[in-house]
This record gives sequence, C-alpha cells and structure tokens, in this order.
Amino acid sequence: MAHELENSSDMAYIGSTPWHGLGNQLPENQPIEVWQKAAGMDWEIKQTDVLFNAAHDNGSMLNLRSNKDATVLYRSDTMEALSVVSKRYKVVQPHDVLGFYRDLVSISGFELETAGVLKGGKKLWALARTGDEMMLSGMDKVKGYLLLATSCDGSLATTAQFTSIRVVCNNTLQMAVGDNLGAVRVPHSTTFDPVAVKQSLGLGVTAWDEFSRSIKAMSNRPVNKFEVMSYLVNVLGDFELPLQDQPNQKAIQTVYNLYAGEGKGSQLSSSAGTAWGLVNGVTEYVDSFRRARNQDYRLESAWFGVGAQIKQKGFEAALALAA
Repeated sequence: MAHELENSSDMAYIGSTPWHGLGNQLPENQPIEVWQKAAGMDWEIKQTDVLFNAAHDNGSMLNLRSNKDATVLYRSDTMEALSVVSKRYKVVQPHDVLGFYRDLVSISGFELETAGVLKGGKKLWALARTGDEMMLSGMDKVKGYLLLATSCDGSLATTAQFTSIRVVCNNTLQMAVGDNLGAVRVPHSTTFDPVAVKQSLGLGVTAWDEFSRSIKAMSNRPVNKFEVMSYLVNVLGDFELPLQDQPNQKAIQTVYNLYAGEGKGSQLSSSAGTAWGLVNGVTEYVDSFRRARNQDYRLESAWFGVGAQIKQKGFEAALALAA
C-alpha cells in the first residue's frame, strides 16, 4: 500500500475543501480520537534492530548481524519501514502530534482544521485555527493558525510554526518574521516536551501582532512595474542576469500573471498593484502551480521544502519594499 496523501485515509479536515483538495471531511468540534482515525494517524512508530547479512569472499553467508548504532523505525499497522536512524533518535508518535492540541482546543479556543501524514508516514502534521484574524482593505481576510509537524526520517525537526491562511484563496504563508518569530524547533536528539514548546510560543500574540503589521504595510505599499520585475527576478530568478536570459522565465511569467489579475483575490484593493499582491502571487504559485510529482509532494514542498523557502523569500523581499 503506497500510503501517499492521495489516499484520503491519510488526511482529515473540517470546513471547506483545502487547497490541495484531499482528505476526509469531518464535522466541527470532533475529539482528538476521531481526528486520529480520520487522519490516518491511528498507528504507532515501532523500532527494531538493523540486521544485515555479511558474506565471505567465497560467497557463503554468515549469520545475520546487527548494527549496534542504528535502529529501524516502522509502522505498527502495515509493518512498513519508515527509516533507519541513530539509536539516539527521539521519536514523536502520531498521537503526540494531535495530543499537542488537546488543551489548546479545550481551553484556549483553538480548533483543529486539518491533519495527516506524508510520504507514507515519514512526516506527520496537524494545523489548528488560533482565533486570530485581521481584515485588510477590500475585505481581504487573513487568519492565524498553528502548525505542528515532525518526521521520523531526520528530514524535519519537530516544528511548531505559526502560519496564516488568506481566506479568499486558501493559500498558506508562514508567520516567521524578524528573528524567526513564531516558530519553535525541537531536534530529534532532544525529547519533545509539548508544555515547554507552548511556553516558548507564548500563544503567538507577539508573532501575530508583528505579522499583522507587516502585511498591512505591504498592502499599503504601491509598486511600479520596475519594482515588480525586480522583485520577481530576485525571488525566482538570477539577479545577475537580464530578464530575457532568466533560467526560470515560465515561473516568473506565471507569478506575474497571478499578481496582475489572474490570481484569486488579486484584484482586491489590498493586492492590486501592491507589495502584498506580489506576496500572494508567489504564494499561490507555490501552493497551486509549481511543478510537483503529485499533491503529496506539493504540500510537503509548500510547507516544509523548497516551496516554503520560496514563499519566505518572497515575504522578506516584499517586507523590504514596505520598510
């Protein structure tokens, strides 16, 4: 069984269909246990010794031997291997990811909105609304969220990251501004302590306030055509080359078209001809148009990989324009 995100049993959501269009829809206000089953997270990460065969020069086999410094992580439900890691690797279980939100939902007014697994279980994540939101001109609403994600293959530290979703287009943008404000990362060499992480986040009031000020400044910053092209080349291309020689011309043209009227919400007064419009052009391109093998890979890239880096670069470049 492939266990890709295309398998709806690997994801759940409430409300409208997410931008990637995948998953099992749930009614609102479901308990964590319901989420765990609907999101394909009702299994555990098990571990066992790494065994290998060693052969003599004549080809005869020795008995199986173990690698004392490594362990295999595997799924308890399918027995499929997930990764080979150091024995010092600290595992974060699927139920720990969802359990992180239990008191935030019951006490602090958070609401789980989507959760699931990627790459057959190598990455696990959940996203909850924080209740923070703001309205830019033109009825352009942006809502605050808290994303918790981890991996069992060393590709991602356990990360609690404040992020945002622009309602008109459902695109996602991390809220990391300033000195990495709004994010806490716990390496897998350290035991994940959800209480300590929440204390470090401080419920994100400072992060949301600074993020709100930033995007408001962008929405009030008009940009001319020269600034638009310089921005696109800076974010997506090679600033040392002239426009006609850019190696990524298709991406540059796609983002320009999204910014110039084809993108969702691009004609709202907050976006039309502004630095905020440029950010949303880049974000929509990464979330919906950038080439990807499938929606599983697209989501991973948009949140954790190259796509996330492009979005952050676009945000910082627009912030510089608005400064």
